[in-house]
Amino acid sequence: MPANTVLKVIPIAIACGLVSTSVTAQQNPESDREEQRLQSLEQRLSELEEELAVAKRDLRETQRENEEVAETVAAQDDDSSGIQFGGAVRFQYVLADYDEGQKNRGGDMQFDLFRLNFDGEMNGAILSAEYRWFEYMDALRHAYFGYNFTDEWQGQVGVVIQPWGVMPYNSHSYFFSSNFYIGFEDNPGTGIKFTKRSDDWDLDFALILNDDLGGSTGDVRSRADSYNYNVSGIRLPGEDIYAEPERTASENNTFITRIARKLSFGEDELEIGVSGQYGDINDGLDSVGSKRALGLHAAYTTGRWEFHGQWTHYDYDLDIENEGVVVGAYAYFDTIPTRSNLYTANVAYNYPLDFGPVESLQFYNNTSLITDKRGYQEDTVMNVAGMAVAAGGIYTYFDLVSAKNQPFANGSIAGEDTGWNTRFNINFGYYF
Repeated sequence: MPANTVLKVIPIAIACGLVSTSVTAQQNPESDREEQRLQSLEQRLSELEEELAVAKRDLRETQRENEEVAETVAAQDDDSSGIQFGGAVRFQYVLADYDEGQKNRGGDMQFDLFRLNFDGEMNGAILSAEYRWFEYMDALRHAYFGYNFTDEWQGQVGVVIQPWGVMPYNSHSYFFSSNFYIGFEDNPGTGIKFTKRSDDWDLDFALILNDDLGGSTGDVRSRADSYNYNVSGIRLPGEDIYAEPERTASENNTFITRIARKLSFGEDELEIGVSGQYGDINDGLDSVGSKRALGLHAAYTTGRWEFHGQWTHYDYDLDIENEGVVVGAYAYFDTIPTRSNLYTANVAYNYPLDFGPVESLQFYNNTSLITDKRGYQEDTVMNVAGMAVAAGGIYTYFDLVSAKNQPFANGSIAGEDTGWNTRFNINFGYYF
């Protein structure tokens, strides 16, 4: 019998039994028939009392089970979505006019990378991390813990992306802008960062203790095995621009601020901002100079169109005679001037499309210029005209690169070439 039914029946039965007992006693206590009836009622009353006890026990157990289920659901709600993982597998096709053998082969197809991402939140604590494997090295892109203090303010500690300029990227192509190759775009560093994101303002404040490789004394296989370009040393007079540095050095205790104001004009959006940083250059024992940088940037979106513009000035003030700063990334060393101005201008058009698996196309042209180089005469110029295709989990870049003195286009930012190089590149990846 269900517990609720038993609880309703028992009080009625008890009352009936008591009334019957009283009437029987008054009429004829010695009557065998009435006595048997009384004994039967007393036996039934005992049975009902036992059933009541069992029903109460079952009810308590049901209530306990319901409480446990509620606690489990509440705990799951506290954990939010948990930690999610994803990643990508990418390949690319390359055809470059500066590689005669490759031109004769009709270009080369090669593996690009395999990467894993971990992102999510548990009990209010945020985790975000990404690691990448190439054929010639592996590298951490970022890895940090975080916490949302309010709906707008977030703190991060670990290997964070340093705030600078148009974010998250001052580019649309696979090759980024030339800012990337000097450390001013999508550049990780080890430290702490606070960000504010609202409808009107983006604010970023960061203290970067050292680069993602642990600075000059970091325990790494090579200072060149990095996702982005870190200061690895000071280029001494007479050294080759691609040589491993004889005098190691790295950035230390760098303070970065980025402030951006966001304005809306109907469906159009404009963001204008300023970025600044100041830090020390350390050789592992002592300070050997300082670095300062200033940037102005803007991003404008109207309908399907996007426009970016940015200016950055940086200056390494070194105490040692030099011919530039050594940077390391992608398993090789390179050289950049100790001072220069960087300009970028980008335009992109987004076109939604429903054609088989194809969901959207993005057409873009990204232009970068590095000029006013201390100690070097020739500018670095890169123009990337391309198209990005999104089709399900596959994302493909078609890029035509025209450049001079540009890394990954047969040049160096410290180069003095006057000729142009052209590279056609298709990078396609499956993102999961």
